[in-house]
Amino acid sequence: MSINENVHVEKILILGAGQLGMQVIRNMVSKISSDAVSILVEPGFTTSSDKYKKEATDELTMRGVDIIPFDLSEGTEEKLAELFSAFQTVICCTGFIAGPGTQLKITHAVLAAGVARYFPWQFGVDYDIVGKGSGQPVFDEQYEVRALLRSQEITEWVIVSTGMFTSFLFEPTFGVVDLATNTVRALGSWDTRVTVTTPEDIGLLTTDIYLEGSRIRNEVIFVAGDTISYAQLATVVEEVTGKPFKRIQLTLDELNNQLLQTPEDVMLRYRVAFARGTGMWWEKSKTYNFKKGIETVDVKTWLSHHLHDGGGLDRTL
Repeated sequence: MSINENVHVEKILILGAGQLGMQVIRNMVSKISSDAVSILVEPGFTTSSDKYKKEATDELTMRGVDIIPFDLSEGTEEKLAELFSAFQTVICCTGFIAGPGTQLKITHAVLAAGVARYFPWQFGVDYDIVGKGSGQPVFDEQYEVRALLRSQEITEWVIVSTGMFTSFLFEPTFGVVDLATNTVRALGSWDTRVTVTTPEDIGLLTTDIYLEGSRIRNEVIFVAGDTISYAQLATVVEEVTGKPFKRIQLTLDELNNQLLQTPEDVMLRYRVAFARGTGMWWEKSKTYNFKKGIETVDVKTWLSHHLHDGGGLDRTL
């Protein structure tokens, strides 16, 4: 299958102008007319004094993208469906910032509107394998979104499974790589693996998947920047920084005991889920980008850039 850049372009709505949404926008408007692309943002986004929102608004305006304000937390499913009905494709790049139930509400609205094609916010792990009851409520909701999409035949759907954002490995509150104390912690075991991808690569690959000449429909497509064990991660961090790192293993039993003490700790829930390992990784050789010969950024390249090339350590998720 090759990408057909001359296909008839439908009206596309991208939800969210965060780190991922902006990457999808940049790639989309580089390959199709910006007149076909709209973006949904929170009310007040375009008038905010926040540096990121100001720069994003300026860029969207410069690119000629139509900006639509809508409050996902307060807006009803009916109002969302009314808005969605003007579009043939909806790509959801907003996570759970609007609260639990957001992704189910968006999905119900997409189906009620009869949208032809939907890319849900599934830019994460393999929720089919993770299933329900993982200890992470948002994972349960993601599983329910898949079940809902598979229960109908009107709206085509495409799920892009990406693993976690590469930067999340270095998020201090996640507690895997702590550059301040030169510590790497393995979740589960040192052999446990995790798949990661940068938002830049996700934006590129999602656009390519959308534009495939042989239309992709009702499929889960796997992509990856890197699939790496925690032992390999520790070695990479030491190589890039040139420093020895203390290695600490957090077993699943230990993490489960911690979760019993503090069940509302969101980051601890994530650590438990990733310590299980199941559904958190896939072989890079089996991914869309590998089969297409599309180069993606691995952990070593990402860290080298952010530490040595003036990129700064971007921990934005």
